[in-house]
Formats: sequence, C-alpha cells, structure tokens
Amino acid sequence: MNAQKLSKRLETVAKFVPSGAVVADIGSDHAYLPCYLIHKGIASYAIAGEVVKGPFESAVGQVQKEGLTEKITVRLANGLAAVEAADHVDTVTIAGMGGPLIVSILEKHPEKLEGVTRLILQPNIHAKVIREWALAHNWAIQDEEILEEDDKIYEILVLQRSPMTLTEPEILFGPKLMQRKSPAFIKKWSREKENWQRVLQSIEGADQTPEIEEKRAELVALLDLVEGVL
Repeated sequence: MNAQKLSKRLETVAKFVPSGAVVADIGSDHAYLPCYLIHKGIASYAIAGEVVKGPFESAVGQVQKEGLTEKITVRLANGLAAVEAADHVDTVTIAGMGGPLIVSILEKHPEKLEGVTRLILQPNIHAKVIREWALAHNWAIQDEEILEEDDKIYEILVLQRSPMTLTEPEILFGPKLMQRKSPAFIKKWSREKENWQRVLQSIEGADQTPEIEEKRAELVALLDLVEGVL
C-alpha cells in the first residue's frame, strides 16, 4: 500500500468522500488516504491528524515526498483537536480503530463537528456502538459497506446529518448491510453465531448464578437476532 494504491479497505473509505471535499483524516498514520484523495482530485484540501509522534513524522515525510505540502496539512494532535475552524472541514474520516475509540474521538470535541456534513467511519470492531452514537446525535446512515481483506472483515459507515430510527437488529447488523446480505456479511455473522453457540454451550453446565443466567439470556437473544437475519 502507498499513496497511489490504497488497501481495499481504505479505497472503499475513499470512494465515499464527496468531490471537492475538505477532509480531516483522524489517525492518518502515513497520510496515505489524504495523499490519495488529493492525487485523484477527489478532495480539494486535507488535514492529516495523528496523535503519535512516529506516525506524525511519517505523515509529514509522506506529504513532502508526494509534493503535496500546499494541499495537505499534517498536525500532531489528539483526535478532532487536529481540526481548526479556519480549515472549513466538511468531511471527517476515521479508519482502523475500534468502534468505542471512534465514538470517544467524536464525543471529545463535538464543537469540531459543527461544519461537518459527512462522517466516514471504519471500525475494526464493534460498529454497533457507532450506530448507537449516530442515533443519539442526529446522524443518519446514508450508506454502509462490509468487506473482507486479508481474512479480516471490516465495516464502513457513512453518516450524514439527519435524525433516523433503527430497530434493534438494524443497530447490531446495519440497516443497509442487512438488506444486501453480501458474502462478507454472511461470513461475519456466521462466525459470530458459532462463537455465541460455543459460549452458550460452555455455560450450560455451570452453576446457575444470576450472572450466568444473565449471560445465558443475552446469548439466547443474540442468537435469535442472528438467526432471523441469516
């Protein structure tokens, strides 16, 4: 992977960036995504935010190497603190982290999202918490994608400002993903179903404490949901 050829995962993130967008890529690592977006003429300007000094320095070096210092600003900052009002950012991308960490980044500096109209979020795990956050903060799911790369399955959520309603299954599985039921979707939830069945089997013979009963009820409910979708 490099600034000209992204991984399948980041290429999918890139395809949801609107033409002419001013993008803030949070946790930008080597700044491959912002460089790609500028090279392809998708974004008009980009901020690459990185909280760790090593990746920050890599991003600075990459932007210089690509000759994009006038189009990409690299900042050493924690999460959305990398965004300044003068940037006029309208699109934020956050990729390659767990869902809870992405939510904590969004919640830490909500004022930084005031001019933002699109969020493109790629959690490695626990996409459900992002859907819960979106519901609570008047962001609607415009699109979703699920893909497999190097035997890992990733979800990508595209959010626009608007209230929405979701059912319990839609929060867990994703409303768009549930409709399409792609091979990656079937594979992910078939694996989860097998894991839940294994755990349920392992606790069936345990002493039935209130904690075990609660866990059993939770697993049975999850299995009911997943069986209704697959």
